[in-house]
Amino acid sequence: MNRTSPWLIALALALPAAHAAAQDKPSAKAAAPARAGFQEVTWDELVPKDWDPLKQFKDMNFGVLSDADPRAAAMLKKMRETWDNAPTNNAMDGKAIRIPGYVVPLEEGKSGLTEFLLVPYFGACIHSPPPPSNQIIHVRPREAAKGVKSMDAVWISGTLKTLRSDTFMGASSYRLEAVAIEIYTEKK
Repeated sequence: MNRTSPWLIALALALPAAHAAAQDKPSAKAAAPARAGFQEVTWDELVPKDWDPLKQFKDMNFGVLSDADPRAAAMLKKMRETWDNAPTNNAMDGKAIRIPGYVVPLEEGKSGLTEFLLVPYFGACIHSPPPPSNQIIHVRPREAAKGVKSMDAVWISGTLKTLRSDTFMGASSYRLEAVAIEIYTEKK
């Protein structure tokens, strides 16, 4: 019996989701001046214009592979390596930004979240595979974030750095020292 791997199913579902994640993520429609000197940015601005995360996977037929097929393991490994080493938009380094996203907790103390990943769409990093690293921001709040929990939609403000981090929930290409964390609300 030819059984399709759950990992391959997740990969097949995640590839289009990572490329078109704008449907599920809170979005800042266009970059615009934001609160207190922070430039509101979109997730697309973190990706170099010439990088296509799906380029080398477009001709793959996931439906014909099973768990036992070595091509399935090779494909997953290649995808992870490509996405974990995704290029950054170096023009964003050092910018004071405000960006919406979803919280993936990494470390929490009695006073609240002290470290988390910010991702562009609901469920990212909770289910495999996580998005490309240039779509994950490692956030370290100036003060612990109280009342913020897994997959809460938030606005984060702070200075963005192109700094790679590897965590148990995924690799990130950016770091943000958050000076403000607000629960996400849609603009009127």
